[in-house]
Amino acid sequence: MSEQDPERKTLTLKTRAVKARPAAGGDQTRARIGARARQVAQLKIAKEKLSRLQASGSENLTAEPSQEGKPLIVRKAPEASYGERPRRDQRAGSGSPRGERATGGNRPDEPARANRGSAPREPTPRPASAPKALPLRDGVQTERASALVLDTEIFHIFAPCPTGLEEALAAELSALGYAQVQATRAGCHFVADWWGVQRANLYSRLATRILVRVGQAPVQREDDILELAQSIGWERWFGAEHTLRVDTSAVKSPMQSLQYCNLRAKDGICDRLRDLEGARPSIDIVRPDARVHLFLSHDTGTMYLDTSGESLFKRGWRLDKGDAPLRENLAAGLLALSGWDPEAALLDPFCGSGTILIEAAWIALGVPPGITRPFGFERLRDHDAHRWEDLKDEARSRILPELATPLIGIDANPEAIEAARRNAERAYLTEDTIQFELGDARDAAAPAASGWIVTNPPYGERLDEEDLEFWREWSACLKKEFAGWQVNVITSDLDLPKHLRLKADRRTPIFNGALDCRLFSFELVAHSYRDDR
Repeated sequence: MSEQDPERKTLTLKTRAVKARPAAGGDQTRARIGARARQVAQLKIAKEKLSRLQASGSENLTAEPSQEGKPLIVRKAPEASYGERPRRDQRAGSGSPRGERATGGNRPDEPARANRGSAPREPTPRPASAPKALPLRDGVQTERASALVLDTEIFHIFAPCPTGLEEALAAELSALGYAQVQATRAGCHFVADWWGVQRANLYSRLATRILVRVGQAPVQREDDILELAQSIGWERWFGAEHTLRVDTSAVKSPMQSLQYCNLRAKDGICDRLRDLEGARPSIDIVRPDARVHLFLSHDTGTMYLDTSGESLFKRGWRLDKGDAPLRENLAAGLLALSGWDPEAALLDPFCGSGTILIEAAWIALGVPPGITRPFGFERLRDHDAHRWEDLKDEARSRILPELATPLIGIDANPEAIEAARRNAERAYLTEDTIQFELGDARDAAAPAASGWIVTNPPYGERLDEEDLEFWREWSACLKKEFAGWQVNVITSDLDLPKHLRLKADRRTPIFNGALDCRLFSFELVAHSYRDDR
């Protein structure tokens, strides 16, 4: 390097002191989040339960002899109960934690398929297996029988639904094999084991949620709600590693503030978990891991565990919506109330975003409404993911590959037709499953000699003003082209039969959201109408 060359700069690396990590037995612990945090928390809880059992005396514990190469398994004695749970029936079979199922009876190995879209077959029984054991770091295993929900335990369940669909929901639940089905205001009560709870979430097309009753007591003041919430064994379902949401509703309740009642219920849940496990769950009102519902009547408070998560009408495919869309479970309810035969033709001349027709296609193909979506019970403690996947695999195996009957949707709005096609694609339906056409309902032609029209025509929010001429022209088309068809129309216009100059065979009260509607049913008889055009 010559004297004229500039002096070159060099990079020097300075050594930095690295802080020593705390020893394994130190006070600082590694922070974990997500699924790993839940697993670690459950390990810790199980270890604490084992310590309490060991401290309670040898009379409450039984130990199995350890085998070569296997750790010792410590189990609770049969008479030891878990918290305040009712005692379960005697287990069926030697060494199997699963007894007789509460829903359904014995069935042949190859049962014949019933009406497509009706009651699904019972899943193939799995062979009995040994109880699950939770491994601990000290080489000892403890059976998760204290938290595991056995099939022999029966739960009281409430399934809410849109007002007007109660009887249809009761018929659906009975067809699915559930016992003690009782229709009530805006829903149905029934009983089932935990396996039946999961099946109801998967198969029910009409229910809005599946709520498991976990506690009930007389309630006269807000502190009674706190005591009720504290008395329920929430640790069985969720803990501090989960997020929580509590909702409160009431009918004829003397309570002055439902918001304060909701707060007392939340305090009772969190207080119990903090006392038992040393920490409380965080509150998340958007996407909680666990949902609890408190219902108050004039003298009683009932607490439910929500096993559905998001409402069941959210199937996962309806992202494009029309001007006045129907919810999916209401659309399925209209099909049920209309008496539509899945093997018959179906036409919706005001199809909008295609909700009625897509629901009909899933019914005819035998697609369970919850097959593509997650559920709240999947986030709870001791969820058996393998068995849940077996149930879904068995349901998928019975889905038909194609339809033999026409499903046709017509709408005058090209944007609605495109939205319907996108929704059908997200519902995993092929292009030829539903025929969506741009056209006028007054020019529609019958695709078959007989069939059903089930439709949600423009009314209220979808019409700027009443158009009597439109109704007269559509009625003339129905009388001329659709003789022998069943016509079912949902509307908030109670004078619709007068506009159509047709006599309704049935008028079924039903709510579309907040709108008080009627489902009018007409039977079009050939050669019984004059030409009114």
